[in-house]
Amino acid sequence: MSVAPQPHLSFDDWLAIERTATDQRSEYIAGEVFAMAGGTEEHNLIVANMVRELGNQLKERPCRVYPSDMKVHIAAADVGTYPDVMVICGEREFYEGRRDMVTNPTLIVEVLSDSSEAYDRGDKFRHYRSLRSLQAYLLLSQYRMQAELFLRQPDGTWSLSSYQDPSDSIPLRVVEAELSLAEVYDKVELSR
Repeated sequence: MSVAPQPHLSFDDWLAIERTATDQRSEYIAGEVFAMAGGTEEHNLIVANMVRELGNQLKERPCRVYPSDMKVHIAAADVGTYPDVMVICGEREFYEGRRDMVTNPTLIVEVLSDSSEAYDRGDKFRHYRSLRSLQAYLLLSQYRMQAELFLRQPDGTWSLSSYQDPSDSIPLRVVEAELSLAEVYDKVELSR
């Protein structure tokens, strides 16, 4: 995410602009609009691998996998964002009945970059945690084989598990899936 905000807008004004934008996407945070940077090849391959692997595993289950074109509305934080990948199990809840923005993801995946890592780990995760439906948050490095899985506990706290060996599997019990780290990073040329 870029650090240069654009003029202050209402959420509905931002959403109207996003729905007609063809060349640039942005995220909305409490009146400020931030242009999103384009993804690298590594970023895009990781997202494609995640969508493929999750889609294959969840095919016969009441879960849907969405790539980064589906928006999430976080009412408690006055935020609109585009997760890299998300899964919704059960009924979908759409913002104001519109089918391009949901309010109830079960799993959110973000692929970290130099420009987004601090935000994805900090304020963005804080915003996501206000979603009652969210049960898991998965962070993936695009520079090295590394996955960090945050799981919501029954008492509302979050636990962290880390995976970095190609033989590791990421247990996503909240969506009844398990991801091979080697498959998540298939064909990704890691630079660090």
